[in-house]
Amino acid sequence: MLLPLPLASEDALETLPRFTLGRVFTDWGIDPIPFVVTVWAVGLYAVGVAVLRRRGDHWPVGRTLSFVGLGMGSFVFATMSGLGRYDTTLLSVHMVQHMLLSMVVPLALALGAPVTLALRTLPAAPRRWLLAVIHSRVAKVLAFAPLAFVLYIASPWALYFSPWYDASLSSSFVHQMMHIHLVLVGTLFFWPLMGVDPVPGRVSHPFRVLLTLMTLPFHAFLGVTIMGQQTLIGGEHYLALREGPMGSWLPPVLEDQHLAGGILWASGDLIGVLFFAVLFTQWVRSSMQEARREDRRLDREERRTPTPGGRG
Repeated sequence: MLLPLPLASEDALETLPRFTLGRVFTDWGIDPIPFVVTVWAVGLYAVGVAVLRRRGDHWPVGRTLSFVGLGMGSFVFATMSGLGRYDTTLLSVHMVQHMLLSMVVPLALALGAPVTLALRTLPAAPRRWLLAVIHSRVAKVLAFAPLAFVLYIASPWALYFSPWYDASLSSSFVHQMMHIHLVLVGTLFFWPLMGVDPVPGRVSHPFRVLLTLMTLPFHAFLGVTIMGQQTLIGGEHYLALREGPMGSWLPPVLEDQHLAGGILWASGDLIGVLFFAVLFTQWVRSSMQEARREDRRLDREERRTPTPGGRG
């Protein structure tokens, strides 16, 4: 049975069983804000696909699987599975959740091309409103690649080295909005780089590859910093947990924090390299398509050019 996840501030008072890998898949709950976002996002996407099918238009199954299955599925898994149950109990569990929300979810949602789907299915008036938003000055500023890059790499530093993370441990609302924030910042950065939807901020393939490579050392540096520092992140909260019944199975705070830094370092590099491979593949395919178009153009010009000695 699904139960509401406890308030972040109540975790110190609640006794959770010993964390195991199995509990990630068996201990589920519901956070209201992520749940509502999921229902609306999946519902609207499904309606759009249904409208296209009723018209007899084609919509790639892979895009649906990417948005609904991998994208929103990862969002649900990160916030409502055992990861969501223990994310305020163990910093290492939170860090797995963080990487899913900030990298995997935005990438998968972008591959689902929801903006393209909306433009193809919305009635005239809402379609004009969406186009106005896409082409607005605010959208262009937020999607400006250097700005999106700075926001993306600065966000985790601001989260873990400011009172923001402590606030997320004591307030359920702040905690849930932090999850939404991680997805939104990841979306601002990755969506234009994928180049699937007609959103502002799209840049050339070489620049996409460069930006992706530039994120790797920042994730690594943050992970190494967390691994090496002796100052506790959320120390008051995590120390209080170890004074209660869960102290019998919880690892030392600093040991768990060092593990969290290692997870951030390793997973950031792994996902970044996979994304780099996707972008590089897109770049090669785009170059091949451009070469084929150029060959066809030259062939047409050659057929139109009269041969010497021929009849004009």
